[in-house]
Amino acid sequence: MTQIGAIPVEKISSKDNPLLKQIRLLQAVGSKGQKHRLANAQAVIEGVHLLQTWVGDTNLNTLLTSSAGLTNTEVGEAIKRHLVLCPQTRLVELDEALWPSISELANAPHFLGLIQLPDSIMKPITQELMINGDVVVLEGIQDAGNVGSILRTAAATGIKTVIALSGCAHLWSSKVLRAAMGAHQQLTLYEDWTPLELMTHINAPLLITAAQGKTDLYALQAQLKNAVAWVFGNEGNGVSAALRCQGQVVSIPLNHRVESLNVATAAAVCLFETVRVRSG
Repeated sequence: MTQIGAIPVEKISSKDNPLLKQIRLLQAVGSKGQKHRLANAQAVIEGVHLLQTWVGDTNLNTLLTSSAGLTNTEVGEAIKRHLVLCPQTRLVELDEALWPSISELANAPHFLGLIQLPDSIMKPITQELMINGDVVVLEGIQDAGNVGSILRTAAATGIKTVIALSGCAHLWSSKVLRAAMGAHQQLTLYEDWTPLELMTHINAPLLITAAQGKTDLYALQAQLKNAVAWVFGNEGNGVSAALRCQGQVVSIPLNHRVESLNVATAAAVCLFETVRVRSG
């Protein structure tokens, strides 16, 4: 066993290694992957940018790379920095021939990590929980790229809390993590909530986005001065009727030849309008 500084480097050369089997289960799509992520309280991050985002965070507890990864300047330097800050981290060097068996990124520098899921995901909702301030609510958004993009926009606009209702793409799936580009680090995330739990545990009024809403987004200056809960719905069906009747329905004015916006684009317009109003 070799070492990087004082940290021993484990070597894996068998495709049947238990750690590799665990990673494949955590990467699985849909409910199968979610079941394993919750059972193990772990998720998988891959790529140099996510590694750099989590450097120094003790929740990043396992690093996997290869000999090629260790010679990559960005990967090598980030791994060394993380090991200095978090010396209890497990470091694994995988045989290069096995890397495609766990990697979802073609031609990317070899890095993959396991992170511990936060308490907001792992612990049940308590009766006392009350979320103040701005909230982004996702209902039935199934495309991982859209979910990740909305998380990234929420972080960019300074919103700290995102709640995904049941039926959304899982927030800690590998694809959402990649699309969010490190936004998970800046957000408190809840998922698999019901509409009733949402109404019970947030203080802000709901602003429901819809293609045909009674209120124009740009007529909301008074409301946007205070905390709000923006609700974005399913790519095809929008926000459910059950939630629409709980809040103020808002639309973005569009050219009459355009029916609707992509949900991630709509979220960006609404959240940055909130920032614009408050900055004024």
